[in-house]
Amino acid sequence: MTNINSTALFRSLIVYAVCVPLAIMVGWTLTNPLDYQSLGFIGVLVAILIFPLLMRWHYPLLVFSWGAPVSVFFLPGRPDLFIPVVAVSLTISVVERILNREKHFVPATAVRLPLLALLAVVVFTAEMTGGFGLKSMGSSVYGGKKYATLILGILSFFALTAHPIPKKHANFYITLFFAGPFLNLVGDLYPLIPSPLQFIFMVLPMSDRGMDEMGNIQVELGVTRMFGIATAASAVYYWMLARHGIRDIFLSGKPWRPLVLGISFVLIFLGGFRSALIGALILFGMIFYLEKMHRTAIMLAFVLFGFMGGALLVPMAAHLPYTFQRSLAWLPLDITPAARMDAEGSTQWRLNMWQSLLPEIPKYLLLGKGYSFSAKTFSDSMGRNATFKSIDAAEDPWALSSDFHSGPLSVVISFGIWGVLAWLWYWAAGFWVVWRNYHYGDPAIRHLNMFLFASFVSKCFAFLFIFGGIVDDVGGFAGIIGLSVALNHGVMRPKPKPKASPAPANARFAIPVRPAFQR
Repeated sequence: MTNINSTALFRSLIVYAVCVPLAIMVGWTLTNPLDYQSLGFIGVLVAILIFPLLMRWHYPLLVFSWGAPVSVFFLPGRPDLFIPVVAVSLTISVVERILNREKHFVPATAVRLPLLALLAVVVFTAEMTGGFGLKSMGSSVYGGKKYATLILGILSFFALTAHPIPKKHANFYITLFFAGPFLNLVGDLYPLIPSPLQFIFMVLPMSDRGMDEMGNIQVELGVTRMFGIATAASAVYYWMLARHGIRDIFLSGKPWRPLVLGISFVLIFLGGFRSALIGALILFGMIFYLEKMHRTAIMLAFVLFGFMGGALLVPMAAHLPYTFQRSLAWLPLDITPAARMDAEGSTQWRLNMWQSLLPEIPKYLLLGKGYSFSAKTFSDSMGRNATFKSIDAAEDPWALSSDFHSGPLSVVISFGIWGVLAWLWYWAAGFWVVWRNYHYGDPAIRHLNMFLFASFVSKCFAFLFIFGGIVDDVGGFAGIIGLSVALNHGVMRPKPKPKASPAPANARFAIPVRPAFQR
């Protein structure tokens, strides 16, 4: 008993010896005005204290951070949680691999090679067009945050495929993957959160939808475009399709499943984003086809429901809430002029910018434009207090910051023909991986492999024809392909067919025991 008490006392003394000086230092730091130096110091201390937890849980945290709107407010530039978690998780995985030769990254050479080629193109372009300057670090050259997001999006595939996901935990990890985007819901709840609790918006930033020029929040359900609620609803919608599939949602005899899917689909309309609605419909249609539901009786039910819904939608479209009308503006419906003008104005703005940028493509074929721009360009044409507004769509602040709202333009203008080749290589390798895992994967996780394959194809379509950007989408594709590799422990191959045993040499002359024909 004495030895046990002495050991416990010794551990307590060590804890006090570490925690008391740290508490004094943190208290002294908090008495001074908070700046990046003091916040960074506190962040380092927090990282040291939670490092044992990171060693154990860094991989689930990595999967959760995909799409999570968590802001690491104490770091310069307030990056999303995804960026530091990728760096930490990949570092831990590499160190574990060095210390333990028995641990290996999941084999996925077919995807890693094009990603390394894309990384080389990004680094070379950055070095040749101004470097990796960061405004938050006081640099005179801006644009480094896009480079950091893009590079860590590339590295996220390596971090995600550092560990295989056990088959028994597959559904847990797919839930984690969509739990992060679900937190966007908090950003739209700003008017409902009491003042003492509004500090949470330092970590979960509030949505700027409904905010006027004076910074006041004015939210009206059905009128204000609620990005957070729509994103959270999309996360629930996609999780239902991934976790259960269409067959188990509608034919399982559990009425809550189609109810949850239907409610989440309706809530997507609150965002007023046409791309979100089109993407949800494309993914549903692909899974419906892959599950061969069109060969079942439920196909007739969906056809009848579609005709009835269309018959009701035509006369009622103009009476729907504003965000619903804007989401449906891509259909030939009679909606209010305000919703039609808003949607068409957004489309026309994109078309004007793309039309102005097309003649510049040859100039950036051999060496891309990159993301760097000067502080003067930012103050003159891009910031809130910009002193110069160009009438040329190619000089739009979004275009100057390389936010072209077009996937193909974001690749070819930013990184030239070399970026296009590396990106197409990445797509081809990714398609090969998700297709093989869907066809030859374990039947126990077939629903997940089917969802990942359908997600990859629908995301490629959206990138080309609806909305996309290489900075954010390289990590989005890495998440889909990386999950497929980690869940299947690599790239699946068709099972070899069993070889038929050779017939005996005298088989053709064997005399049957019984006559071939009997009465």
